Amino acid sequence: MNQALVPGDSMTERMRTVLFLNGVGLLILAIFIGWIWFFTLLGKIALWPIPIDIPISLPDDGRAWRMAHMEGITHGLLLMAWGAGGRFIRLSPGQFKWFFWSALITAWLFTIPTIFNALLGTRGLSFDGAPFKGGLANNIIYLTGWPPVVCVHILLALGLLGVWRHYQTVK
Repeated sequence: MNQALVPGDSMTERMRTVLFLNGVGLLILAIFIGWIWFFTLLGKIALWPIPIDIPISLPDDGRAWRMAHMEGITHGLLLMAWGAGGRFIRLSPGQFKWFFWSALITAWLFTIPTIFNALLGTRGLSFDGAPFKGGLANNIIYLTGWPPVVCVHILLALGLLGVWRHYQTVK
């Protein structure tokens, strides 16, 4: 296909780097969450051979901590993949802005609220919590879930469109 018919260019190096850097940041956050989960299971901060144990008391719902940990890993890897694969995406500059910001909003706002769910014993899956624990914290977490729910669809649609446009230029 004639490349002149395909709008835009591949993702800028800066945009790719920022996505990759945010992915690394989310992986670091996921490791930190994993440590908190580990200490929560133990009920104390214990790092043998260091002879000091520090008792802690955090909600210990393993499902919530696993979710927070895995959201960080999953979205970190996705941002790294979008950054590394950005040269295979062809979009207009305006579409790239939407793609870029949708990727960051999706990754961070699907990850951070899960940390608060683990800490506060909420789920944030529905307003007022039904069938889980409700309350103000749950409702705030629920409302913070709407931007990434919208953005993930924008991200995936533009990602598919951009990769398809690139594919059309490959001989």
